[in-house]
Parts: sequence; structure tokens; C-alpha cells
Amino acid sequence: MTGPGPFTTLRYDKCERVAVVTLDRPQCLNAMNLRMHAELARVWDDFEADDDVWLAVLTGAGDRAFSSGQDLKELAALNGDGGGEPATFGSRDRPGWPRLTERFDLAKPVLARVNGLAFGGGFELALACDVIVAAETAIFALPEAKLGLIAGAGGVFRLSRQIPSRIALGHLISGRPMSAARAYELGLVNEVVPAAGLDACVDSWVADILRCAPLAVRAAKEAAAAAADMTLERAFRTRFRWEEARMHSADAREGPLAFVEKRDPQWTGR
Repeated sequence: MTGPGPFTTLRYDKCERVAVVTLDRPQCLNAMNLRMHAELARVWDDFEADDDVWLAVLTGAGDRAFSSGQDLKELAALNGDGGGEPATFGSRDRPGWPRLTERFDLAKPVLARVNGLAFGGGFELALACDVIVAAETAIFALPEAKLGLIAGAGGVFRLSRQIPSRIALGHLISGRPMSAARAYELGLVNEVVPAAGLDACVDSWVADILRCAPLAVRAAKEAAAAAADMTLERAFRTRFRWEEARMHSADAREGPLAFVEKRDPQWTGR
């Protein structure tokens, strides 16, 4: 089952409960141009609205790159033509807004399958995902400062929240790359495997997530993100949208019943 195509810069496929989004410009290391951003917005809108899809896997075509980030050839051409507006944080008023990096209310989980380079905006995309599985050959970097730019799609903010601030700042102001092993050591990546085993590892994560009740998954994701800057007392007192939905759902009754009856639960997401 395919999504709301046609697309020229990506592939979007849906099978059962899973959507697979593949950045598909391998000839330029899956660099993201304005057309790709616009097409990705359609994809994320569809993914969010489709009640039959519970999880997305985001990856890049080929084995050289997840994504090398912004299409710098396009940017240079736009700047040269006078069509490139100065840009800072966020993508408002630009193609594809809100991009994945700014879909703060997206409750469905997104898993990044990273093989090869995840540079600039590619790294920022991965940082915006909920789970990252990487091949041993993956390399992460935010080289924007070397280009007179800034990691404005959330890299400045997310990297410094997800790893120790001094280490994050070192990478942000030097553009130094980070190996998959180092990313795992710092807690940025959930699992690192040989490239030949990447798909099997991703499949195991997908299967484990789909064994869980979808509303429980969304409630956990929403509450964890929203409570990150709350006191524990406030977090306990806060009512969360997806937790309210989970609490009153048929699935909340189905789980304990299936356990007692010694069978697999039949989730409906309702």
C-alpha cells in the first residue's frame, strides 16, 4: 500500500501497521532540496492522519548516506539568484513546514534507520526520531559552522539536550564527525550493528514496538517529552492527551484480559 504520491525525491510505502519513508536521492547522498521538504510534509501529514499506521521507519536510499543534509548546490544557486532568504531556526514560511523536526505534537513513534552519512539536516532528522538504529559504518556530524550556517533544524537544541552540553558544543562549533560507536557511547543511538544486520535489527525494533498497545506507546512518548522540563510533582498532576485516550481505551482492558487468558492481545488503537 502506497501513500499520497506521486513523489520524485522519496519513497513512501505502507504495509500493515508500518510506514517506511525513504529519502531517495542517492546520487547526491539523499540531500534535502525544497521539493523533498514539500513532499515530506505530505508524507508526515498522511502518516499522522492514518489510523491504520502506528509506526514509521525513516531511512535513506543506498548504503552511502542516510542524508547529507541540505542541498547546498540548490542553496548556492538560490543565493546567487537573489532568491535565497536569510534563514535561522525553524522552517516556518518555507516549503515543508512544519517539518519533522518541528512536529512537536507527533505522538506516533518514528524510528531512524541510519546507514552511512547523517550530516547536517540528516543528523537533525535522526535526532528528531524516537529510536535510532545505526550501522557500524554510520557517521554523524553537524558541519554547519564550517559553512557559515547553523544547525537550525533543531541540531543546536536537540544535541545539547541529548548528550552532555560540553560535548555537544564541541561538535557544534567544530563540525567534527562522530562515529556510530561514539554516538552509542553517548546515548544518542539505541543500537549499532554491522551493516549486513541493519535491516534485521530495525525489524526487531518494529516488531517489539508493535507488540505494545499503540495508545500506550503514544502516551509514553507524549508524557516523556512534555514532562522533560517539569518537576516530578507537576508531571504527576498533569493530564496528557494521549494518556487520557489510553486510560479510557478498549486496549487498556484488552491487555490485562489477554494476560489472564494467556493469549496475545489484539490491539485496536481505540
